[in-house]
Amino acid sequence: MTTRLVVVGAGIAGLYAALLASEDRGTHVTVLSKGRLEQSNTYYAQGGIAAVLGGGEAAPGDTVGAHAADTVAAGAGLSDPEAVRVLCAEAAAGIAGLRRFGVQFDAAGPAPALGLEAAHSAPRILHAGGDATGAGISAALSAEVLRRARAGLLTLRTGAFLEAVELASGAVSGVRFRHDGKEHRLRAEAVLLATGGAGQLFEHTTNPSVATADGLGAAWRAGAVVRDLEFFQFHPTALAVPGNLLISEAVRGEGAVLRDGTGRRFMPDVHPLAELAPRDVVARGIAQHRAAGRDGADGEVYLDATVVEAGQGAGFLARRFPTLHRLTAGLGFDWTSQWLPVAPAAHYWMGGVATDLNGRTSVPGLYAAGEAAATGVHGANRLASNSLLEGLVFGARAVRDLQAGAGPAPVFAALPLEPARGERSGFDRMELRRLMSDAAAVLRDGDRLAVAAKQLDMWQARGSATGEDANLLQAGRLLVASARRREESVGAHFRTDFQHRNHTGPVAWINPGAAS
Repeated sequence: MTTRLVVVGAGIAGLYAALLASEDRGTHVTVLSKGRLEQSNTYYAQGGIAAVLGGGEAAPGDTVGAHAADTVAAGAGLSDPEAVRVLCAEAAAGIAGLRRFGVQFDAAGPAPALGLEAAHSAPRILHAGGDATGAGISAALSAEVLRRARAGLLTLRTGAFLEAVELASGAVSGVRFRHDGKEHRLRAEAVLLATGGAGQLFEHTTNPSVATADGLGAAWRAGAVVRDLEFFQFHPTALAVPGNLLISEAVRGEGAVLRDGTGRRFMPDVHPLAELAPRDVVARGIAQHRAAGRDGADGEVYLDATVVEAGQGAGFLARRFPTLHRLTAGLGFDWTSQWLPVAPAAHYWMGGVATDLNGRTSVPGLYAAGEAAATGVHGANRLASNSLLEGLVFGARAVRDLQAGAGPAPVFAALPLEPARGERSGFDRMELRRLMSDAAAVLRDGDRLAVAAKQLDMWQARGSATGEDANLLQAGRLLVASARRREESVGAHFRTDFQHRNHTGPVAWINPGAAS
């Protein structure tokens, strides 16, 4: 019998899973990519991929257990311990898989070059091309997918927009998608959603334009449970100019520091780890500093990498971070001699479609992996460089589960999201992004969230949003509903009106109007 698997998405989770699945001649695989293969969050990932390797390739004294402990600590204690154990224990096998498909990681002599990033207790970050890790991974996996597509070992369709996951008797029966201006249907026994996140919900994001919550939207309409949507990570150091250029955490790992407009380092006053504190802490420190006007007359916060260049010698930044060196120079900055203006930007959604450890969602036959999924590994805040790893590990586990005979769909406790109410109002994506940036970004409070919820309901009641806009609107409603329900501050979710922990349980939702 032929198992028909549709993989939606072209980041590390989707491409790696598709390659693994296509090696089984009994599994016919179709990959749907909304844009070109390089249009993914994976492609833009600079920092690297975290893993504790065997065979003497790990840093002295580093262990899988230490990686797991760092992951749980960064997640503010809300990470699922078993999911974290799986992530860290299977990291080395995933790296071996990437190498098998042609990914070449930077080396320091015979061993891999390992970098240190915020909240890691040891250097364990592998890079490719210095600060072009995602591009290197994407290029290698894409090349192999294209080769197999030409050889007839899998089917690839780019420019294919997922409209719906179709069901029969409550289980996946296929997908509906738009390609070349026409609607198509494709039967499938299983669908793996690897569509990435939803950075386009916000005005300032590190994500490409394709990050519009398409997998979340399709899963929601199919009746899948979603969870942890209040936890949206903002990268602390995106360049504060138009565009989506982030300044990798690895730059701070090399010794760059944050300064206010007077030149004072302020992060040592915020956290003992200063610039290497967990991302939520650094992003919040910058946001609060800017909001309070403590950063000098120009109202900016700056990343000072000149101290790295001075300490390591002329030319170090260009050698260590060639992509960033080129891109910042193209924008008129010489970061070897001047500070870079930075601000937090929407970066990574810890929440998503709820899955078990094998990528199964609550809908039989529907899997999710990577940023589209909520596996529980990230808790309230993702540890740096665990995102590529999560897509790698859980994409592979989803394929293994499917090939072993897809076990039963898990059951998750969830609340029904109330239907939209209120006056109808015409939808505008830029207005949505401004609304979310004001009410649901790094700093939140109940009053602004309530205003946002009312406006989102008005847009939803109108029913005029379609395609990507409909997915973003639904994602915004779910995020705001989750943020209103969690009346505490933990990890990436910070309520100025509830600044203390009160150990609220998981926030999960189900669509009461989903087709069965």
